[in-house]
Amino acid sequence: MHTIARVVRTWTRAAAVAAAFGVAPAWAAPSPESGYGLPRDVSEYGHHIDWLIEVTAVFTTILFVIMVIWMLWACLKHDEKHTAEYDHGESKHSVKTALVLSAVIFFIVDGNLFYNSTTDTFRVFWNHDSVETHPQAVKIEVNAHQWAWDARYAGPDGKFNTKDDIITLNDIRVPVGVPVLLQLVSPDVIHSFYLPNLRIKQDAMPGMVNRLWFQAKQTGEFEIGCAQHCGVNHYKMKGMLTVLSPEEFKAWAADQSAIGARGYDPKDAEAHWGWDWHSRN
Repeated sequence: MHTIARVVRTWTRAAAVAAAFGVAPAWAAPSPESGYGLPRDVSEYGHHIDWLIEVTAVFTTILFVIMVIWMLWACLKHDEKHTAEYDHGESKHSVKTALVLSAVIFFIVDGNLFYNSTTDTFRVFWNHDSVETHPQAVKIEVNAHQWAWDARYAGPDGKFNTKDDIITLNDIRVPVGVPVLLQLVSPDVIHSFYLPNLRIKQDAMPGMVNRLWFQAKQTGEFEIGCAQHCGVNHYKMKGMLTVLSPEEFKAWAADQSAIGARGYDPKDAEAHWGWDWHSRN
């Protein structure tokens, strides 16, 4: 049954590859869900992730077709009229053949994936320092806890955990076309801040501050999920990322900062969960 399931999944991916590169190119599909059933990519750099998935499916399909043809050829050529010769594959020829084929597959398939994934990780997804110094970058502190996402933006004073901060619950709003840098913490268990449409995910762990950044290229509303089981109400830990135009974001931030300043209570210790921004430059 497991073999059948794998074959079905492989052929499904093969059909998706044909659709993506043939009749209905992924970049021209009007449907918000295209390609391999992935959520619509609204990230400036999400194509790096999608490319790795697509090329993996292509390599898998090619290897699958080669193996099927090889087995069919063996079945047709070596029928019941052929005298079977049994061996354990220990001959020098068998060993060399296995090693050569394994090396070719490893260097072409795994080597390609390893190089590109490593390059993309350090050049793009872990390149937090360049975002840290970006003059227009939006910085947000996220406190992940059972079972919600608390978000805090610095107000006009540029400092966190002060009177004019913007504080939201399960509601993060950012401008389109601008890098957004998040610092994640957790006071209880491990959570994982997951943005499927932005192709990004990062754990929030007790006792440490983790970083994550993204840049949206389209406006709209996109779900925030927790990708780490964090307790009995894990399934309820959902938030919403709203990508606004720069003008809309500026107006929203000014309005929310004014609301936060009016409701500020210096005696409310629970409301002052923010921290001084951990700059690593």
